[in-house]
Amino acid sequence: MNKSISKKTVQDLELQTVLHHVSEHCISGLGKERVQEISPIASRKELFIELNLVNEYLSSFQSENRIPNHGFDNVTEAIKRLAIENSFIETAAFLKIATTSLTVNELIKFFKKFEVQFPTFYKRSQKIEFTSYVDDEIKKIIDNSGEVKNNASSVLKQIRREINNIRGKIGASFSSALSKSNAAGYLDDIKETIVDNQRVLAVSAMYRRKIAGSLLGSSKSGNIVYIAPQATLAYSREFQNLVYEEKQEVIKILRALSEKIRPFTSLLEDYITFLAHTDAVSAKAKYAKEMNAVLPKISKNKRIFFKNAVHPILWRKNNAQKITTISQTIELNEKQQIIVISGPNAGGKSITLKTIGLLQLMVQSGLLIPVDERSETYVFDAILTDIGDNQSIENQLSTYSYRLKNMRSFLQKCNEDTLFLIDEFGTGSDPELGGALAEIFLEEFYEKKAFGIITTHYSNLKVLANELDNVTNANMQFDERTLEPMYKLFIGQAGSSFTFEVAQKNGIPFHIINKAKKRVETEKVRLDKTISKLQKERNRLQKNSNDLESQHTKGKEYLNNLQEKELRIQEKLAGFQELYDKNQKMLSLGRKTNELLHKYFQTNNKKELTANFNKWFADEKVKHVKKNPSKPKTTSQKKKAIVVKKQLEEVIKKVENEVLKKVVVVRKEKKIAAAKIAKERAEYIYSVNDRVRIIGANSIGSIDKIDKKNITINFGNFTTKTSIEKLELVEKAKK
Repeated sequence: MNKSISKKTVQDLELQTVLHHVSEHCISGLGKERVQEISPIASRKELFIELNLVNEYLSSFQSENRIPNHGFDNVTEAIKRLAIENSFIETAAFLKIATTSLTVNELIKFFKKFEVQFPTFYKRSQKIEFTSYVDDEIKKIIDNSGEVKNNASSVLKQIRREINNIRGKIGASFSSALSKSNAAGYLDDIKETIVDNQRVLAVSAMYRRKIAGSLLGSSKSGNIVYIAPQATLAYSREFQNLVYEEKQEVIKILRALSEKIRPFTSLLEDYITFLAHTDAVSAKAKYAKEMNAVLPKISKNKRIFFKNAVHPILWRKNNAQKITTISQTIELNEKQQIIVISGPNAGGKSITLKTIGLLQLMVQSGLLIPVDERSETYVFDAILTDIGDNQSIENQLSTYSYRLKNMRSFLQKCNEDTLFLIDEFGTGSDPELGGALAEIFLEEFYEKKAFGIITTHYSNLKVLANELDNVTNANMQFDERTLEPMYKLFIGQAGSSFTFEVAQKNGIPFHIINKAKKRVETEKVRLDKTISKLQKERNRLQKNSNDLESQHTKGKEYLNNLQEKELRIQEKLAGFQELYDKNQKMLSLGRKTNELLHKYFQTNNKKELTANFNKWFADEKVKHVKKNPSKPKTTSQKKKAIVVKKQLEEVIKKVENEVLKKVVVVRKEKKIAAAKIAKERAEYIYSVNDRVRIIGANSIGSIDKIDKKNITINFGNFTTKTSIEKLELVEKAKK
């Protein structure tokens, strides 16, 4: 783990929960283990490689070139046994090793073929040796069912031939004994059965001494005894000897195969590592697809810009319950170094802080994040967190003592490459004393140029945020009517805690709230009231702005629909015009043909008909050639065409020069006209009810009031003030 990103930070931001969700997409046990072990990557080079691998795998979901199957069995133990001298492994383990080798070779070939689409995978796969030796050698000896092949050695082939012969003799001898005993009436109705994997005669107990052989058992009632015929027993002993010899020969063959494969054990370990990593990358990509996650731009400049960011764990939980998760847009940069978020409890301050922290931690751990694709971030050397109630029973430390110890650690580690996240900054002690100390800490972080987000209820921290240049206040929006949180972050203004309003909503009597108000310092109540009033005003303006934006969007969509309809009508008209022209041409040809035939029927003069037809045909040909001139073929024709082309170019150039001269004149005239209009506009004296617009805007309003150079404009839903210089006249007031 990155030494500057502690286990506490990982725990505070709940990265392990995200990794658990990612591991659900793994197809192998080793892949799951690898995902569960993911931690922030210290090396920037390794981090970029990992992020690119996940991004390439994600892109393959929308491509025809899907990455081949990379499933595999865990053969780690088999490889360890294989590495021991004179050892051997079972045929099933060999087959799994062969499949693993084949899978890796297929992936190496695939990434080589599609190097352009998967450049990072290609570079990574080329570090692994491509060899079919392991797979080929195993397949020579072992068939797909896991049996050693007959031709694995000449000795095995001979033994198995003899085994088959003995099986035949055993069958024949048993059939002979069965028919004789049956003819003599010694057998029970079932005639035969199997005992200890061996065929035996089912003999009636009274005739057991009539049949030569070995007694292997009897029925529960004792009425039937099971006898292996004497002739079969001799062959069975020989069969057992051959089976033993076969087993010894198979072991010998597997030892020899192990000797051949043993030099490749380190390569096989690389294969397993490669496949486990590929499985982990694929799980990250599948998780990213589920979350609509992307790879944000990783900037060299210190900046975090997360647009439409959502908390991954909250999103998954809400999605399961079919609840919409509200996204946040937040930015930290050199001019907005620290953000102080305030507002009522349960308004979403902590989840906003955790969202930014977790997303940054995910990126630095090689995971894609659920933000807009235009988002951007930076790789920090350290991420420091102080979130939640960290009372330490084990060390007998109070919450405040623990937090002070944490602040000491922050002050030691904080620098310009640090991101710090502190929830409920300064709490746990006397509000005035704790608030004063929190101010000093904040100033220290500010001086060290660290980036950070803090949440607080302390008014002095809100005031300090306004006083420091690169520190910004923010608040979580709150509906002042319903007193319900809106879970939407607003940058640029501190938030009211709505303490008394929330208390009133929760049923606290009004006279008690009034008493509490009287006991609080007057100035603090006034500050909180002012903030609350500003929030209400801002919410109202935000609503108006959203309404205007919605109307503008609808108007734009309507205009686009009209343009699309007009385009389709134009295309249809062009098609109809083409069809009409073709029909007119056919009618013209028909009329001319009819005319020639009519004249011929009157005169019966074939010669005149032929002459007229040829003349008409020649005229049509000339027209066609004019419309579709033939390309020059001979050298002389080509030279002539070049001369004509040069002449045309000279004529065009001459015309262009003449046009340019006229354009210069027209431009001068337009410039004079524009200056005249500008002069008239500057000299125009605006009056009430004139229809005007602000320069650069689309909305038109009417003048309500004129106060020297300031003008109040009524836009219907709202009014605004501006100066005369920023206005342009649309229509004079009707008198």
